[in-house]
Formats: sequence, C-alpha cells, structure tokens
Amino acid sequence: MLIRAGYDIAFTCEQPVPMLAHLSVHGSRNKDLRTPQRLFTTPGVPIYDYVDSFGNICTRLAIPAGGLTLSCGFVIEDDFQPDPVAPEALQSSIEALPDDVMLYVLASRYCETDRLSEVAWDLFGKTPRGWALVQGIVDFVHRHVRFDYMKARPTKTARDVFEEREGVCRDFAHLAITLCRCMNVPARYCTGYLGDMDLPKPLGDMDFSAWFEVWLGDRWYVFDARHNRPRSGRILMARGRDAADTPLTMTFGRVTLSRFDIYTDEDRLGLASR
Repeated sequence: MLIRAGYDIAFTCEQPVPMLAHLSVHGSRNKDLRTPQRLFTTPGVPIYDYVDSFGNICTRLAIPAGGLTLSCGFVIEDDFQPDPVAPEALQSSIEALPDDVMLYVLASRYCETDRLSEVAWDLFGKTPRGWALVQGIVDFVHRHVRFDYMKARPTKTARDVFEEREGVCRDFAHLAITLCRCMNVPARYCTGYLGDMDLPKPLGDMDFSAWFEVWLGDRWYVFDARHNRPRSGRILMARGRDAADTPLTMTFGRVTLSRFDIYTDEDRLGLASR
C-alpha cells in the first residue's frame, strides 16, 4: 500500500526559542519513501539534521519571535501486513543478551523499574517466559488503563499510569515497557504514524502513535498495549528508552502549541507517481 502522511504543527512565542524535533521518518524506512520527505517552516528559518545514538533523525532549528509552523508531507510504500506474531519466541537470559540490547532492561526517565518490580513479579512471576509473558503484560495493561486524551501530561511515569489507570498511547507503552524490563525482557519505546486504514471504522482525529518493541530470541518484535492487536501500516519515526529519548518536539523556552494537524491515509490519488 502507498500511504500518504504528514503534519502541520504551529507554535507561538514572544521571543526566539531553540527547538529539537523528532518529526522525520526513521532512517530504516528511507528506502520505502516514494516522494521526498522535507520539513518546511513558515516563516523560513535555518534547519539542519543529525542522527542521534538511537539512529533517529533529529532536526534543530529556532522558532522566531511570534511563532512558526512546521509542515511535512510524503508518500511511503508499506507492505501493510499485521505486526508479526511468534508465540514460539523465547526469552533470552540476561547473560545471553547482546551488549547493545542491555540498555533496554535498565530503568529510564519514564520507566522506573525499581518502583514496579515487586508489582511485576507478583503479577507475572508464574507466567511462562517468552512471548506468553509479554502478551500477558500487554493484556494486563490494556485492561488496566483507560484511554483518555484529557489525562495526558508530560510528567506522567509508568508508576503514575499504574496507579491512575488512565492515559494516552505513550502511557500504555511506558507501563508495558516497565513491566517487561522488571521481568528481564528488553523493551524499547517507539513513536510514529499509525493510521486507521486497517480498522472497521475511523479512530477519530489523527495523532502520532506510540508502541513498543521487545527483544525475544534474536530479534525485536512489535507490541501495542493500547490496541492489543496486530496492526498494519506503522511508520516509525523514532526509538529510544522511553519518550524522553524521542520527543516529537522539545523547546528550550516558553512556547504555545497553536495548531496540531496530523494525517495518515491511503494514497488513492497516486501522488507517488506525480
């Protein structure tokens, strides 16, 4: 499937404010792009990209006094297959984990394993290791947390989500990641586009989405605690330990978000061929 995706995001501010953004498609999907992916600003300001330690494309710029709009639109080809399901996938021992995977069993800003370790072992200590364990954690988080846009806040941690039992997709992901790490399953946070083309009815207003990946056997697998079902059409933008490593936008000063329009749908008009 050809998927058309992009955004128009606007900010206002009284004085110039530096910004860091993770708003580009992840480098691992570059080969799938069928049109150029360019970030435009209105008014035009200098911007440049670099690749961080997680392989994410990071954009640096400064919002001028008054404000700025970030815009991007592209077409990408996707196999549109559901997330792989592998019930036979085994959990590696800590001793057998690759060095670059060890980072994802440690605590991080929003995933405080020390505060949920006892909870995790009480809940899942008798669950068979491997895929069954991760799916059990996803089932629990999906049941335990109620989705509510109005309950989002940038300071909410996995422990907060466990206690408050409500939040947005990033909160579902943070709680599931933390419980996995408590059970010695490496887990990392992902953010990107996820349209509703594979669902029987629209989800509502489009937004960016968050999910997570776990290391089982010798590879990473996608899980989604909010939807708790294999989904199709994910377009990865950034990965990291948690949302602190993958902020859509981070501003170094006071700004107000004045517009946030995201779109992800099938390219029925054949824009990629134009």
